[in-house]
Order: sequence, then C-alpha cells, then structure tokens
Amino acid sequence: MALLIQGGRVMDPASGRNEILDILIEGGRIREIARHVPGRSRKIINASGKVVSPGFIDLHTHLRQPGREDEETIETGSRAAARGGFTTICAMPNTEPPIDDPSLVEFVYDEARRCALVQVLPIATISRGRRGEDLSPMGRLRRAGAVGFSDDGDWVSNSGLMRSALEYVKMLSLPLISHCEDKTLTQEGVMNEGYYSTTLGLRGIPKEAEEVAIFRDLVLLGMTGSWLHVAHLSTSRGVELVREAKKEGLKVTSEVTPHHFTLTHKEVRSFNTNTKMRPPLREEEDVAAVGQGLKDGTIDIIATDHAPHTVEEKEVDYISAPFGIIGLETALGLVIKELVEKGTLSLMEALAKLTVNPARILGMSIGRIEEGARADLTIFDPEKTWKVEEEEFLSKSTNSPFIGWELPGKVEWTITGGKVVYQSRK
Repeated sequence: MALLIQGGRVMDPASGRNEILDILIEGGRIREIARHVPGRSRKIINASGKVVSPGFIDLHTHLRQPGREDEETIETGSRAAARGGFTTICAMPNTEPPIDDPSLVEFVYDEARRCALVQVLPIATISRGRRGEDLSPMGRLRRAGAVGFSDDGDWVSNSGLMRSALEYVKMLSLPLISHCEDKTLTQEGVMNEGYYSTTLGLRGIPKEAEEVAIFRDLVLLGMTGSWLHVAHLSTSRGVELVREAKKEGLKVTSEVTPHHFTLTHKEVRSFNTNTKMRPPLREEEDVAAVGQGLKDGTIDIIATDHAPHTVEEKEVDYISAPFGIIGLETALGLVIKELVEKGTLSLMEALAKLTVNPARILGMSIGRIEEGARADLTIFDPEKTWKVEEEEFLSKSTNSPFIGWELPGKVEWTITGGKVVYQSRK
C-alpha cells in the first residue's frame, strides 16, 4: 500500500525547501510532493507539528560484525540506527577479521540484506589487516561494493604507503578516511593530556598526536592532488589545519562527533569508563573550536563513531576499559541541544551535516527529498523532550555517558526505501 505523510514541515537542505507539505510514497520512492495529496486507500502518517527530513546518514559506525557479535551485530546496529533516525550507515572495517577482502565486503551486504532495517554500506581497510604495511586490494574492494577506505582505530604512519593510498583513491573516486593519531605520542594514554590527567593520575593523550598526523596527511594530500576525509576532529589546532587546507584549495572534508562538541575532559573526574574514547574528550577551547568549525563549514558532517562495548568490558578500572561509546540513538538530541538551541547552527544547517553533506562525500544521490528519489525519511518532533534510558537502547550495548540526560528532538518515524522501520511508542 502507498504511504502518505501528511502535514509535516518538510526540511530538505539539498534544495532549501522548508514548508508544510504532503509526501506520497509508492514503490519505495517519493512519487509526489504537494500542499495537499488525497489520502484515499493509502496508509497515512499524520506528521502535523513534526519535521520531515531526509533520512540521516552516518559515515562512521562500528557494527562489530564479523568477529565481535557480543558487542553489536549488523541487525542490532541497524535497529539502533533506525531509532536514531539514520537510514544509511557506513560500517567501519576494524572488525575481526578486518574488512580487507572482497568476500568480507560481500558478507556485510549479504547480512544487511538478510536482517538490517536500514541501508548498510561497508568501508574497507586501507592496508591489509590494518597493519599499515601494504595496501589492501582497493580496486577489487571497490568492485565488491566498498564505499570508502579507512584503517580506523589506526593511523597509516608509513608516509609512502599513505601516498600510494591517496593516489589509488583518486583513481577510484572514493573517500579515504584517516584516523589521525600518531601513536608514538599517545603511548598508553587514556584521556586528554592536561590538568585533569595530571590531577587524576592518568596517562595523557596529547593534542599534538592528532595534529601531527593531520599535518602529515594534508602535506601528502597536496602532493597527490587527491581527496582526504579527516575523521573525528577534536582539537582547535586540528580544526585550524583543515580550515587552512580548504583555503589553499585542497580537497579535504572532515567530521566531528556529538560527544566532542558536547563534553570536555572534566567528565573524566567521575572515572565513568563511558567517558573514555579515542580521540579523548578535550578542553573547553577545543569544544568551542569544533563548534566554530561546524558553523563556518570547516567541518562538513556530523558522524556518531558509534562504538559499542559490552557491560563486562566497560565495568572495569579506567585504564583497562576499552575506548568508545554508542551514539546512533542520541545523535539528533545532542545536535539540537548543543548546536541548534545554543545558536551555533540553524536546524536546516544541522540537518545538512547529517544528510546531504555525507551523501556528497559518498558520491551518492541520497540524503534529499525530491520526487523520484528513494524514500529515506526521518520524521521527528524538534520540541519533544525524552530521557535517555539504558533499558530503551536498541543497540546491543549500552555504553553511553548520556544515560539520564533529557534531550530534545524525538524521532517518531524512520522510513527506509518507503518502509516504516521504526515508530516510537506512544
């Protein structure tokens, strides 16, 4: 049966459309957008008072499958994505084994077709085994369906190998996503190096570890004339390096996570292991800098870096705990609370960083609302507040520092390919 969305405020950053309209969906695609579409013999969603947005796109999600299905699976991760309003998620390749072979790319697609509620797109490794020694078979991985390359969790420290990778992705027209962290500087660090690491007696991770890596990558980018995407920016100097590179005409894009524009290293004083992440929570000046980077376009997109871990893994001492938190289900609320309500971005600008901008980086014609387009839509109430509760998470893991927070922006429906894959409980 056709689906009719009635009376919602359609906000489409790709076209600038912002008005109350009906949307008719048939055969998985948007067939008509008009002020009034008759509702006869159609399933109707009353979206009055709600925002109808393109479905959100996450360029940076860890689904843990294959290998760590105790933390997350493609199925459970897709459920969490649907609850958060995401209709497309890109699966990072630091699985066990890493996604460095076409058969593993095919496995992700096969599993997604079998059980995923949203579109799952695999990112493959830059190097074999993520060891940074030799390149993965990038051409074969692309033919198998990889949508980008990353050794996320590790930086390609070998400059010659990184140069070759940049030259290859230039030919393949796919993004190369760099986890910028010189681990010779981070050693056994567990939090941002500074006042609180000293007073808490925890080994620090200096900002320079990120900035040195960004600088090297940008130099190689200029050398190759290729394209680079910088993952999870977290320092003020890192933002400035990307800003200057863009001014120089280099083809570089970047992302920031909700936790890096929301929290600071002060949170670690609780010794809550859900404040342990890589890159670590930084200082107030860094939070301000990434906010400015979002505002002036230096930072192109918002990505969750959804990193699930089991309760048993996180309920240990701070030093022993793994890095990372889940983020798919709280992203919209944090974006509205920290960016929109505080005046850093308008709601339309914020939605662009969740929809059309990541779509452009992927080179895909998604993340927009137009007749004939695939019907991937998110309907949310920007005014409705909700409480982050551990038992409500649809992710297999619950490692979030935001449990107990009251957030605005309640996702009411998520529609993928014309099918309702999530509807909030009344």
